[in-house]
This record gives sequence, structure tokens and C-alpha cells, in this order.
Amino acid sequence: MQTRIDRRQLLTGAGAFAAMLAVPMIARANPRPLGDSTRNLAAFRTVAWQDHFQHLRRGAILCDLQSRALHFWSEDEQTYLLFPSSVPMSDDFARRGYTEVVLKRRDPVWIPTPNMRERDPTLPERVEAGPDNPMGTRAMNLGWTYYRIHGIDNVDKIGRQASNGCVGLFNHHVEQLFELVEVGTQVKMI
Repeated sequence: MQTRIDRRQLLTGAGAFAAMLAVPMIARANPRPLGDSTRNLAAFRTVAWQDHFQHLRRGAILCDLQSRALHFWSEDEQTYLLFPSSVPMSDDFARRGYTEVVLKRRDPVWIPTPNMRERDPTLPERVEAGPDNPMGTRAMNLGWTYYRIHGIDNVDKIGRQASNGCVGLFNHHVEQLFELVEVGTQVKMI
């Protein structure tokens, strides 16, 4: 007896097989705990750089505050990365528009902004590099004062509104991005 499989069955089966394979690939690509960010993975969508930038000189970063994702395109268009991120805790802390990376820092020191210290006087004046540093292992300062793309000290922040204006990434993701980004890379926050 020969079984005939129509196109719909083939596509459905292929989709289920691909989904089954994706789970281990995500786990291998992200060996650290995902915290609560897995709830946000379904909201990820790829976007075209042309919808946001006129060129890719020095690459481009799009921070999508609504879907809580960071997109990166390399200048040569050979690399497109999509990372889950933490975003500002409210629109009061969010800034939207165009800026650029103006400084890159390994093992950054964290100094709370004056507004942060005003809201919470118990914050330390500074936190040196290390596991308790809220900026994680890498930071890329943006052209707007106090705005950064940086690592995080708490993986549960990823996929959440958790920052005072910055975009946070898993440390292993920010380290990967840090190596690809240069001073002058354009950034758009939407």
C-alpha cells in the first residue's frame, strides 16, 4: 500500500520538524538561563534595514522597544543579528529617534544618573566592573546623555521593561555585538 502525502501535509510536517529542531538550537546558542524572556520570543520579527536607515555605513542597530528586541546589520550585509533585550520601564524613560554609538567600554563602571539617585538615594555612587554591575560586561554609549546599550546583571530583566532608558542584552550577546559595532554605528530607537 502506497501512502500519498499532499503539499499541505508536507508543509505542516516540515514546519513541525523545524520547530522541534529550533528548541535545541536556541538552547545551544544561549546556554545561560533565559529567565522570563522566553515569553517574548514569539513577538520577535525580522525587519528590513531599508525601512529605517538610508545606508549601512558602519552598520546599523535598531532597538525596537515595543517588541523588546535589538536588530543589528553589518555594513557588508553579511551579518544580521536579532537579540532579546530589556527596555525602558516606561515611556517617561524612553527616547526615540536616531543617534549613534559614541564610545565603547569593556567592563564598564556604573555610575547612577543624578535622576536615578534622586529617585533612590540608597543607590551607590558607583559600582566597579564585576558580577553586581548593572551594566554587565560591555557598554556602548549613545549620542544621547546617559543612554547606553549594555549587558545586564540580572537575566530576568531581558524581555521586560526594566531600565531607566538603556537597552540591556544578555552579557554573551552584548559581547558578540560589541565586537561587530564601531564608534559611529548608527542607532535608531523605535
